[in-house]
Formats: sequence, C-alpha cells, structure tokens
Amino acid sequence: MHSPLLEQLIQSLRCLPGVGPKSAQRMAIYLLERNRTGAARLSETLATALDNIGRCEQCRALTEEVRCRICSNPARNSSILCVVGSPADLYAIEQAGSYQGLYFVLSGHLSPIDGIGPDEIGINELMALLRDKPVEELILANNPTVEGDATAYYIAGLLKGQGLVISRIAHGVPVGGELEYVDGGTLSHAFNGRQLLR
Repeated sequence: MHSPLLEQLIQSLRCLPGVGPKSAQRMAIYLLERNRTGAARLSETLATALDNIGRCEQCRALTEEVRCRICSNPARNSSILCVVGSPADLYAIEQAGSYQGLYFVLSGHLSPIDGIGPDEIGINELMALLRDKPVEELILANNPTVEGDATAYYIAGLLKGQGLVISRIAHGVPVGGELEYVDGGTLSHAFNGRQLLR
C-alpha cells in the first residue's frame, strides 16, 4: 500500500489524458526517485501557469497576455478567421505553417445530449467578434465527428445570407496513405470533397 501522499500524487497524475493507474504510479515514482529537480520545476511552472495563463480577449487562445501573439501580429491576415474546437487544434494548424489568418477558439463542440449548447462553447462570443471585425472568410476547422459536424452546420446556419464566405477544411485520405487501409467514412468524405484538376 502506498503512503497517503504518494497515493494522492498518483491520483492527481491520473487527471492527464491517457494516464491510467499504472502510468500514474510510474510517473510518480520516477519523479520522486530519479528526478526531484524536474518534479520541482514542473510543480513551479504548473503553479505559475495556473496563476498567469488565461484566454486571449479576441480569439480565446491560451495566453498570459491580454491579446495573444497571433492576434497582435500585424502580419496576419485579419480578413480570414479560422474557428477551431480547442487550443490544441490551433497549435496543430500553426505547426503546419501554411495558415496566416486569425483564429477563434471554441470550448469544444455542440453536444445537446450532454447539455452542451451554443452558450457553453462560446458561439455568442464568435458572433460578437464577427460583428466587430471585417472578416471576409470564415474557415470552420471542427473535428470530423458528429458533434464537430453539428457545430459547423450550426455556425454556418447562423451566418447564412450575411455575405460571408464560409468554408470547411477538407477531410479525406491522408498524404502518403494507402486506400486499402483507409476507413469507409474517411473515403466517403474524400469522394464528397473531391476537387477538379485544372
């Protein structure tokens, strides 16, 4: 049986995604036995981050500044706004390096069955931003799930007839993928989103 403090540490580490009891135990023992310096640095950094990181007043990305570095960068194309479901989605798009517009970060996706509606994910804030900013194109980069699709269609419906170009990121066969290993849903999206070769 673990000591009470060690058990508390193990249980605390289980809040991380994909970390079960065994992984949490290994992490806790590693930090205490082999890397106390790293554990202290992790603890200090986490405490500082919790105290200082909030949301950007414009796009709702995580930042310790009032306005994040993307929103305050004059080189970004402010006429294009990409809507994502989480900060992790924003970082994934940024790491790809091809998008140069601005973002708006929702707090997940609509899920009426779980009681998650437009107010809970920030759609009202998105609509307010679109009223205040001269956006020409809205890119919906929601996950290709039932909830992601519902969120994208809901937002598009709210903006119908407002003269705004609304697009959705393409879904389909990954680069370097082989068709025989791609699932049917992905192939269906790929066929429906096909483009003409010029």
